[in-house]
Amino acid sequence: MTDVTSLADLSLLPVPGAGEGTARAGAASDEVVGEQRDRAVEAILSAVRDGESVLLVAHVDPDGDSLGSAIALGLALRTLGTRASVSFDSDPFVVPRSLTFLPGQDLLVPPSLVPATPDLVVTLDAGSLARLGALGRVATRARRMVVIDHHASNTRFGDVNLIDADAASTSVMVTDVIDALGVELDHDLAVAIYTGLVTDTGSFRYGATTPEVHRLAARLLATGIRHDLITRTVWDTHRFSYLRLLGELLGRARLEPEHDLVWTWCAFADLTGAGLTLDEIEGVIDIVRTTAEAEVAVVCKQDADQIWRVSVRSKGGVDVGAVCTQLGGGGHRFAAGLSSSDSLEQTMDTLREALVRAPRLPA
Repeated sequence: MTDVTSLADLSLLPVPGAGEGTARAGAASDEVVGEQRDRAVEAILSAVRDGESVLLVAHVDPDGDSLGSAIALGLALRTLGTRASVSFDSDPFVVPRSLTFLPGQDLLVPPSLVPATPDLVVTLDAGSLARLGALGRVATRARRMVVIDHHASNTRFGDVNLIDADAASTSVMVTDVIDALGVELDHDLAVAIYTGLVTDTGSFRYGATTPEVHRLAARLLATGIRHDLITRTVWDTHRFSYLRLLGELLGRARLEPEHDLVWTWCAFADLTGAGLTLDEIEGVIDIVRTTAEAEVAVVCKQDADQIWRVSVRSKGGVDVGAVCTQLGGGGHRFAAGLSSSDSLEQTMDTLREALVRAPRLPA
């Protein structure tokens, strides 16, 4: 299996397992995260003091956590009087349909117009440099780069790496940074942060939903945001063509009891025939994973370059993050992904073999 883009695909998806089943390593782990947070805040404050430009980069084809986090930090920096812009690699450069309600879109700048050598780059929710797409080259030319992410498979490609695999979402981590910057949470900031929160907690259904997550949600709701509209738009609003395609994808789903696996696929022709984009079918995995007879769920989605973007979910019995990392992808323990240039059959054969070898986790 060839990993074309080092794509940890779950960053494109709602992340059902973000932090699920992962116990903190203890005080030492918290201390490391705290130290990196202090370094990240100092790097940002230095840019503010020196009047430097800050480029905030979401991962390719961003989801609600990545783009919401980038916009939230951008709005906070604008409050501090800093020149901040937000960008991501996408062709064409458009905000995903489900995220067009986000405030602060005047911060958005297409990759072709970002500074060639930014003073400071902050990446949000990207597990590797490759997840920035063409903006990865820009990031490496920056004077300083800060990485803020909650993927355990993060390759720590920045000068400062604020990584907390136990965080429910990157937006939770960004809120900590914004608090440390001394910026008050207003309505627009709350909308952006809450979007990231509901994206990566599955509207508070997943195991990473801690008491701290609910306390943050309460803070955000106190600003007067319409949380019901945000959740409905992110999770429960689809075009009719999506329903038609969903029926086809579920109709071709395959249950393999011998592998404790259920899976389906969407060819690029299926997608274009329905007039949809990849980001509009990311939620299919959350329906497939409800299958009672299977521990692992997989959805393979083909892009315009004939690359299979593979989303993998586990109910807790298999560390699919480790499996996908072995195959060139990455992610969380129970929600991960990879990319493959092989045929669909070879892609699934390789994945099956890796799943068979993967040790079962205790209940």
